[in-house]
Amino acid sequence: MGERKRLSANRRKEEQKNVAFAKLLNIPTSPRKMRLVADMVRGQEVFRALGILKFSNKEAAARLEKLVRSAVANWEQKNERKAESGELYISTIFVNCAPMLKRLRTAPQGRGYRIRKRANHVTVVVDTIANNNTEAK
Repeated sequence: MGERKRLSANRRKEEQKNVAFAKLLNIPTSPRKMRLVADMVRGQEVFRALGILKFSNKEAAARLEKLVRSAVANWEQKNERKAESGELYISTIFVNCAPMLKRLRTAPQGRGYRIRKRANHVTVVVDTIANNNTEAK
């Protein structure tokens, strides 16, 4: 590997040291419903986001709360220390469509109606607040 590639690879590794992510695949709910919950916590501090998700009455909030806890645990494992309050925030969260299950429901007069059972994939990226402030300056 050349010197330039090695330097850029090392720089990229250093930038990724403060970042941790978690994915949840094939959640059996529609992406639109999950995006409503994801929009509530996008850009929030992690412990505040967990509070928002805990007291939300949406069904998708419980799944997303578990995913955010997983991302925080991944960050703690990567940095070998506990996350403090006000240190981490949700830098990126996005919901993608998963493969759709297509079913038929019987209908009158020999017809059939299509039913599309949607699913989604969610990715949460957690970053340190201090890292974000240094990039902005």
